Amino acid sequence: MAQIIDGKQISSQIRDELKEKVEQYRQEGIRFSLAVIQVGADPASTVYVRNKRNACAYIGIESSAYELPEETTEEELLNLIHTLNDDPNVNGILVQLPVPPQIREHVVVQAIAKEKDVDGFHMANVGALSMGQPGFVSCTPAGIIQLLKRSGISIEGKECVVIGRSNIVGKPMAMLLLRENGTVTVCHSRTKNLRDVTKRADILVAAVGRPKMIDDSYVKEGAVVIDVGIHRMENGKLCGDVDYEKVAPVASAITPVPGGVGPMTVTMLMNNCVEAGLMASKEKRP
Repeated sequence: MAQIIDGKQISSQIRDELKEKVEQYRQEGIRFSLAVIQVGADPASTVYVRNKRNACAYIGIESSAYELPEETTEEELLNLIHTLNDDPNVNGILVQLPVPPQIREHVVVQAIAKEKDVDGFHMANVGALSMGQPGFVSCTPAGIIQLLKRSGISIEGKECVVIGRSNIVGKPMAMLLLRENGTVTVCHSRTKNLRDVTKRADILVAAVGRPKMIDDSYVKEGAVVIDVGIHRMENGKLCGDVDYEKVAPVASAITPVPGGVGPMTVTMLMNNCVEAGLMASKEKRP
């Protein structure tokens, strides 16, 4: 049976490390802060925002929430972002996505100062990743790298296949695996003979957005399988893009849903907030 990669445990470990680091820096007078903006009252977004604020409270990061009405205009949101960009007491800015239709998501993301873009979505940070330069990395792919490393799974020299090419997961995931010296293939809806490609993978990352699409016919014996998807089934239970019951007997290691990749996303956001605070403190020093 496959090794279960426990995202809850690894996430908790990293949060404790961050909490200790934040406490040490606080004694030196360095503070960390995150501003979270939510437009509208989408229930899922409200849950995510609460989780982020709770994580901040545990680690010792100050957080401020800006809850804007559904009818907020793009200009009003951009004005708030510019104000936060200029506020030296704010290290990180996050706009909870999705935003209402009258607001252009890409405009909002690019309006956040790159040094406060703790989501890692700004073009400058995406470009830095592609060039192998320092910058903030999208939280879910960064979390997956930590899951692999802290589970003792080597990436170097491995055949890695990513299913999905989104800007938030698929593309940065491929670049991070490349950075770790994996040999990377990205698959998508136009990929021909998908099973033939995925069955070559030593490490398979499923970020396709379709519940239980990946069964054992897609997976090589002994592969490591990372499931990024999360879906609620008719019976109310959660599942991922991977059919866990069919794939677990074939894989050497696998992430469950829930409790795999999910907990890591907020934790890596916290890590980015700490890094942003440290960068800001260095800039303030004479």
